[in-house]
Amino acid sequence: MQEMSSLTLPTLILRDEIYIKHEPGLWHPESPERLKTIYSALDNRLSDSAGFEQVAPRAATRQELAWNHDPAYIERISRTAGVEHYQLDPDTSTSAYSWEAAIKAAGGLFVLVDEVMERRAANGFGLVRPPGHHAERDRAMGFCLFNNVALAAHYAMNIHGLERILIVDWDLHHGNGTQHSFYDDDRVLYFSTHQFPYYPGTGRLEEAGSGKGEGYTVNVPMSAGKGDQEYYAVFSRLLRPICLEFKPELILVSAGFDIYRDDPLGGMMVSADGFGLLAASILQMARDTCDGRVIFTLEGGYNLTGLRDGVLEVLRICRKNHTEIDRILESSKSSDIDFKELDRALSFQSRFWSLK
Repeated sequence: MQEMSSLTLPTLILRDEIYIKHEPGLWHPESPERLKTIYSALDNRLSDSAGFEQVAPRAATRQELAWNHDPAYIERISRTAGVEHYQLDPDTSTSAYSWEAAIKAAGGLFVLVDEVMERRAANGFGLVRPPGHHAERDRAMGFCLFNNVALAAHYAMNIHGLERILIVDWDLHHGNGTQHSFYDDDRVLYFSTHQFPYYPGTGRLEEAGSGKGEGYTVNVPMSAGKGDQEYYAVFSRLLRPICLEFKPELILVSAGFDIYRDDPLGGMMVSADGFGLLAASILQMARDTCDGRVIFTLEGGYNLTGLRDGVLEVLRICRKNHTEIDRILESSKSSDIDFKELDRALSFQSRFWSLK
């Protein structure tokens, strides 16, 4: 009965034209074409598919942004509204509509949190720009203005009273901003797989949290060349037991598609099907811990084909029932995969979690 009822709830797709109006500059890899490609694919391939509903964002207020960002920094970004071009750091700039896009990227995730927590939706995907996981409390970084996924976690705690949230970050780059947002907080478990050493230089295995947050930051730095089976091995053998022990009430996913095998900024080898495998793994964990409550949000991904196909595959998996998801995962043999980064992570994290 639970399986049937979960499928009666829709998968929400958060999208809006304001996200396309954020223009970081000519030839910038984080271009509007990323979302244009995804939105076009949604219209052509999912427009008649049952189970999907589109939802519009709202703007996050300054008070809400201040849960994770310094008020002076928020004011600085707000002053870029209407300005044709403003350079925040060597990689990150704004245009006339970037402020509005940024506050609606964060606020859009708040809408998804409300819908999923109040059981009006099974899960959701925020197809937003600008991305967020590099944004620090008082600094724009790595194409990011405000930390969308961190703000969504704050929203879930402050508005819905949640006490345990898992953030899974599979982007190619380490989410330094997200890590720093909750480094001493045991209510949010941050789990990141990322290419290392690489931008932004954070995310060492030994970065595990501090104070009451010690053990609640889990980094899995990996060398280039890892593909579907290596990523799934990390998820099944490390993330899953940690998740089952932590028992999150909500899972948020920083979904970066720059681990795709042909991404120009990365060196990983994940296929479009591999993104579905990772999504299935997370959905199974959510089923076993938090009644299936999962929200994906778009981070990186700069090969338009990989970005499009990866997003569509994640959405396709979101509509699978429990039996279908179990079958997908059972067909993958992560137990046969052995590589040094996973061995090191299992050994290190065993001091905090019950790992075999």
